[in-house]
Amino acid sequence: MRRRSPVPPAPLPQRDGIDAVRVRLPADPGGVWGTVGDHLVARFGGAIGAGRVAEMLGAGRFVGLEGALSGDEPYVAGRYVWFHRDFAPEVRVPFEVRIVHRDERIVIADKPHFLATTPRGQHITETALARLRRELGLPALQPAHRLDRLTAGLVLFVVRPEDRGAYQGLFSGRRVHKEYEAVAPYDPDVALPVVVRSRIVKERGVQTAREVPGAVNAESRIELVERRGGLGRYRLLPATGRTHQLRVHMHGLGLPILHDPLYRGGGGAVGAQEPGGADAEDFGAPLQLLAKVLAFRDPVDGRERRFESGLRLAAWPGAAAG
Repeated sequence: MRRRSPVPPAPLPQRDGIDAVRVRLPADPGGVWGTVGDHLVARFGGAIGAGRVAEMLGAGRFVGLEGALSGDEPYVAGRYVWFHRDFAPEVRVPFEVRIVHRDERIVIADKPHFLATTPRGQHITETALARLRRELGLPALQPAHRLDRLTAGLVLFVVRPEDRGAYQGLFSGRRVHKEYEAVAPYDPDVALPVVVRSRIVKERGVQTAREVPGAVNAESRIELVERRGGLGRYRLLPATGRTHQLRVHMHGLGLPILHDPLYRGGGGAVGAQEPGGADAEDFGAPLQLLAKVLAFRDPVDGRERRFESGLRLAAWPGAAAG
């Protein structure tokens, strides 16, 4: 079996902590692309317009291993092309990423509410990954896992590419102990602690996940730590990592997490979305969910590691905002 040649390193440096887009020219059995420019217009013209593609070619923004491309180069299947996309303006999340731990292999960061872990959709430069690459001068930094954008707390980033698989394997292999903290309504009729097991699905293009009949794929232990008035502070221990799992399970118990824009009201149907959708940010009312503890045996040196977030959930009476 013929092995594919390794992908060459990008000839373009990162911009604002974001890698250049890499394109590998596909096979062209019909011979419709006589030049590299023909293919780039066909591939990206529908999104940004053929004129914009031509402008980028004229400005030397499409680059091959030999340098900037004019677009008149003959089309060769398998050739690599790189470019930096145009970044739309983003509202800056007005909270900083705090460093809990840093060594030669990993960075443990306290991600604030509202900041995405990695570039996706409309959140590109305003992400924890882009910020940390810029601020720490670590262009190869990558996350070993992801945290919901609206959730605050601990994220493990890997410094060296050769170590990435080992740390990612901890999470995919469920060998990380994770504890979350949440503030939600107190209901004496909900018997706690409880282990919630259900099947959660999330359809592409739909903001909310939902519980459906079928084989269990999500498990969470919910504990009440203390109660103050009509609020409870809860410890959440996920055994699995489905999208929005803790938010869905708390909602299903009739204990929706405070300031959750997607899962509101009692158990059953998902509550109405806030005006403007989930992206109508209110930085003064963050989701009261915090990834508080990460603990694991280090896959490189075998040491037992435990990290705790320095952030606090501001809605808990007497708590100092993190």
